[in-house]
Amino acid sequence: MINTHETFMDRCLHLALLGVGNVAPNPLVGSVLVYENRIIGEGYHKIFGGPHAEVNCINNVAESDNIYISQSTLYVSLEPCSHTGKTPPCSSFIIEHNIPRVVIGCKDLFAEVNGNGIAALKSAGINVSVNVLQNECTDINKRFFTFHKHKRPYIILKWAQTFNGLIAGNGENRLMISNELTNRMVHHWRSEESAIMVGSNTVMKDNPQLNNRLWSGKQPIRLVLDGKVNISFNYHVLDGSQPTVIFNYHQHMKKNNLVYHKLNKLSNVINQVLNYAYEQNIQSILVEGGAALINQFIENNCWDEARVITNKDLYLSQGLAAPVLTNAELTHTENILSSDIISYYRPAK
Repeated sequence: MINTHETFMDRCLHLALLGVGNVAPNPLVGSVLVYENRIIGEGYHKIFGGPHAEVNCINNVAESDNIYISQSTLYVSLEPCSHTGKTPPCSSFIIEHNIPRVVIGCKDLFAEVNGNGIAALKSAGINVSVNVLQNECTDINKRFFTFHKHKRPYIILKWAQTFNGLIAGNGENRLMISNELTNRMVHHWRSEESAIMVGSNTVMKDNPQLNNRLWSGKQPIRLVLDGKVNISFNYHVLDGSQPTVIFNYHQHMKKNNLVYHKLNKLSNVINQVLNYAYEQNIQSILVEGGAALINQFIENNCWDEARVITNKDLYLSQGLAAPVLTNAELTHTENILSSDIISYYRPAK
């Protein structure tokens, strides 16, 4: 059976996803080199600042197969770069190896590339095909494309609620809603994003650590909205264990892993947070609460995904109401053990 472009591009996608949580603000990219229907090399972008997928792919070709490189087809999920950043241009690397055919999943919207990589390959006489599994290749880099197209990070809203739509009780004690397996999944989510954000009320009531200790991977930057600077150093978010930004109305200061960033009371808070994140190359934010903060993102129509965990076995007669999504459509649901249902939403088209 002869494999198709789609088959090899699907392999590129699987490879690209191995870099989740490690390459931002760069995109996820996978690549395979094929000679006569046989993969002779493959690679992916493993870590920010390291070699790109195409370089790893070609360098991984066995010595016995090196003679076939100049007769092979290179598949790559994203347009090869054409500029010098932390690494040399991949388009030049491909040209140097005399690869005659390149199949690309989708164009790169980053201004430094955006068609220039394709143009460089074609100018060198390489046969280039574009937009193979385009939707899938675009989707895995939704954070990257949102960041460069809209000049803001990709926003994921997340909360857990009881069966009757409450996120907290009226008492002082923290309400544990989701089960153990769901909690581990949430830590996996945290490892995939650049930053995690909460409001000061959540910090003072729950004293969260806002890390991914139940999962491996890079710790997210902690973002906290604390307008009046109410949070004391008794709370985990100020323990200095990971980079933390406190958005407030009173002071601007930076010391080690802690930044106090002063906001303008007269300007939109969410826009100021997003502008700061964009300037700091923070490509995605998981907004975990509380309800007031999440509702601000919803009211500003500034979110790209919502993940709502519902414990269908937990009911409270009174408490704090969960946020309410507007202009949203349900994409799918997921059952976690017997109690939890995770509902995934996106903005309605």
